[in-house]
Amino acid sequence: MSHWEGEGALVREVQEMLAAGQSDEEVFAELAARTGNWGVCVLAVCVALGVPRTDAEARLREVEPLFSDFAVGEEEDLAFVLRFGHVFIVDRVLEENEERIRDLLGTAAGACGGYPGGLLTWFRTGELTKIFLYFAKPRLRDGRGSPPDFWAAMTAAGELLASQGRPDHEEVTAGLERCRTQAAAVSAKEHRH
Repeated sequence: MSHWEGEGALVREVQEMLAAGQSDEEVFAELAARTGNWGVCVLAVCVALGVPRTDAEARLREVEPLFSDFAVGEEEDLAFVLRFGHVFIVDRVLEENEERIRDLLGTAAGACGGYPGGLLTWFRTGELTKIFLYFAKPRLRDGRGSPPDFWAAMTAAGELLASQGRPDHEEVTAGLERCRTQAAAVSAKEHRH
């Protein structure tokens, strides 16, 4: 990608707009409509959010073919598609313990037959407690996935989260107790059969 004129200034402007409370989607749409250079705006928003430049350029290459599906004046629609495509997500680098929790939550997701696509964002941004609490609430339907594997992974993830002394400790502890109760019930049910 060529270095564009005023890159630093545009990135600073994006940072100011984000700091003022605008969403990445709103910032992109406004700048794209004003400048007419959608690619430069994708890069500026990504870089301002903290996405490494090489990653931002790779994301732009992936979405550039979509630009031809939109006309001038449809920048808000394009911004929605970019958000939906996770172009502006900043992937969080996890510590070893957090990686273990994420892996356990991934195991739980697989054991219950998957998860809603919206949770992908939480996996990428490291919102481990949110994922845990989401999965700790619903009960698995009979015949769907592997309840023993699900509840074992959830219990292990909950124990790791609970040991971290986070501000949401009470919610995590309550979720962990639900997981332990469900794991025990599934285990008892399997031993009866």
